[in-house]
Amino acid sequence: ATETMAALQADKALALKNMYQFARMMSKIRRDIATGLQSSIEKELCDLGMKGAKFAVSFSEIPSLDIFEEVFTTTGFDKVEFLFSANVGEPLKPLNKVISGGEMSRFMLAIKNITASVENIPTMVFDEIDTGISGNTATMVAQKLASVSKDYQCLVITHLPQIVAMADNNLVISKSQVDGSTFSTTKQVETLQEKVDEVSRLMGSVGEHANVSAQELI
Repeated sequence: ATETMAALQADKALALKNMYQFARMMSKIRRDIATGLQSSIEKELCDLGMKGAKFAVSFSEIPSLDIFEEVFTTTGFDKVEFLFSANVGEPLKPLNKVISGGEMSRFMLAIKNITASVENIPTMVFDEIDTGISGNTATMVAQKLASVSKDYQCLVITHLPQIVAMADNNLVISKSQVDGSTFSTTKQVETLQEKVDEVSRLMGSVGEHANVSAQELI
């Protein structure tokens, strides 16, 4: 029994050593990729009007073999945290604690623009990515979505005229009440004039001048 236990302990020690080596390799791959990811995301955010934004990937300290058994999981020993700073001069802090709704919308668009080819996603759905943005930033987001849609189908739920104007196809979703029940209906925008009318409506304007502004935006 003592010999059996010793043999099992030796097998365990060898297995842990091999696992540790694989975990070290996996950690190095993660850290190398994280360096490229940081610069790629910052470039995307710059394109989306966040020129001063900084992004970093923080890794936990590499454990020694002695404590590896206590910290490893099926994905290795790394504990990873995304750090974010929206403006020049602000320190990097945990992204989930400091990012605003509008910043998160653009951050997710940046992430998906980078990872879509790796994930091999044929269709991407952006549900109200316009949260917290307007003006020039909204136009930048619309342009980025248009760029992404050259390679992937993008379904975008939005209230922003800039994004609606940029779309190749538009569907208008409306709600109605009939006999105490609520129904959602979808209508495809068929003509240019219908699209102009929808963009004008989202701009909050009516009349001839509103149509001219909507046509210019389209």
